[in-house]
Amino acid sequence: MNIINLHRFRILELVFVTSCAGIFLSCESKQQQQEPFLDEEASVEQNVYNQYIDNSLQTGDTPYADSYGGNPSCDDYGCSQIEVMTSNSDVLVTIKQNDKVVRHAYIRANSSYTFEMPNGTYQPFFYYGRGWNPEKVMKELETGTLKGGFVADESFGKDDPQYLKNQILTYELTLQRNGNFSTKPSNAEDAL
Repeated sequence: MNIINLHRFRILELVFVTSCAGIFLSCESKQQQQEPFLDEEASVEQNVYNQYIDNSLQTGDTPYADSYGGNPSCDDYGCSQIEVMTSNSDVLVTIKQNDKVVRHAYIRANSSYTFEMPNGTYQPFFYYGRGWNPEKVMKELETGTLKGGFVADESFGKDDPQYLKNQILTYELTLQRNGNFSTKPSNAEDAL
């Protein structure tokens, strides 16, 4: 190889190494540019957590009333009840009939609430947690955005559909391992 070609080869090698180093530096600087956004996002989440961690609703409140209505009583012949007692966690209970929420209520830890409804088949869902954030987006509905959810220790569960005819169905909810009643896993999309 003559000296000119060797020289060109070294120049090309130098250009290639320099351009690769430029790409590496460019990628690194983009990552460094994204890190402040990640830190900012974590900071926003921490602020929301701090703002709502001690927030709780009253037992019987219906935070999704705009979407699901309230909890009318059943005064007709042929009514049943679902009673829910909690111990160590706040819970939002939704009750569905034919995959539609027909009753819901917030129940504080160590409290109970009784739903009244006409006889029929109903499926209860349980959304546990701490710290109620009324602005937390939970689900998109045909009627709009469903807002309100816990900021910590979220857990969803459900029971099988239950046929009720002039009966009282009672749930005593305690978050513990190996209890005598275990809910099935659920999620926000299913429960709300």
